[in-house]
Amino acid sequence: MNQIGVQTKNVINDNCPEEGFSMLKHTGFTCADFSLNSYLMNTSLYQMELNTFFDKSIQELENFFLPHKNGAASSGIKISQMHMPYPIYVPMAGKELNEYLWKEVAPKSMMVCAFFNCQYIVIHGCKLARYLGSEDEEWKQTSQFIHSIAPLAKELGITICIENLYDSIGGHLVEGPCCDVKKAVERIDSINEKYHAEVLGFCFDTGHANLVGIDFAGFITELGERLKVLHIHDNDGASDLHQIPFTFTKNRENRSSTDWEGFIRGMRNIKFNKVLSFETAPVISTFPKPMKQDVLGFIAKIGQYFASEIEK
Repeated sequence: MNQIGVQTKNVINDNCPEEGFSMLKHTGFTCADFSLNSYLMNTSLYQMELNTFFDKSIQELENFFLPHKNGAASSGIKISQMHMPYPIYVPMAGKELNEYLWKEVAPKSMMVCAFFNCQYIVIHGCKLARYLGSEDEEWKQTSQFIHSIAPLAKELGITICIENLYDSIGGHLVEGPCCDVKKAVERIDSINEKYHAEVLGFCFDTGHANLVGIDFAGFITELGERLKVLHIHDNDGASDLHQIPFTFTKNRENRSSTDWEGFIRGMRNIKFNKVLSFETAPVISTFPKPMKQDVLGFIAKIGQYFASEIEK
């Protein structure tokens, strides 16, 4: 049966990581999605602001994260995936910031991933279609970034995972990078063939897929074994809310806003046997603090439900 995972954000405290990991284990999780992106926030990057966290040397980063690694291990939690800080390219920023993201943040993120013995790291492709004129030109920029870290990924045994994204243009939500599954499949296969290794895979994000109307079952089935990790969360179809699955309905007859049946069907089609990982960190801070364990336990139970349905 699939294992169940969740983000470390809003659960793990840097001052005492073991306490949070122990809570994850107690509430029904066996895996965690380490929120490396919490240490360099996208909200700051879009304002063209940097902090000094990734100025640390690799040794300093390993020393900083050693209590997290030990806390996870002692609690029986596997760091099964992590999220590289994003965006990887800020269109309006100068050369200095973007070079820092590529030459400092990205390779150091890969080294941190390896330090945690984590096999998968998720990246956001460049949102540049409206700046460059086409999705193909946008992919060229993302591809250039992937090639800049792919040799390191091969050396470390890590698979970089691209994620289906959305974009907002004039107040309208539209498909962002990696929403064309046929192109994604071709690109993943081409890059892996070039490096003779599985350096690239896919992260399917249920919330982003719901926002732009992706056919869950069809998309997942087409991905097949290229699907390595998941971001499971729910929304109302209008905003990227990262809420608990089955939270939103389309009508008073309680038809779910998100196609969870299609999700299960697709996962069953490809015999998915990896981690059902939830990207629901905002939920943890929404509920009162005394309810944190109850909320985490509820999310884990939904994961167990998905696992049992996929296995049927």
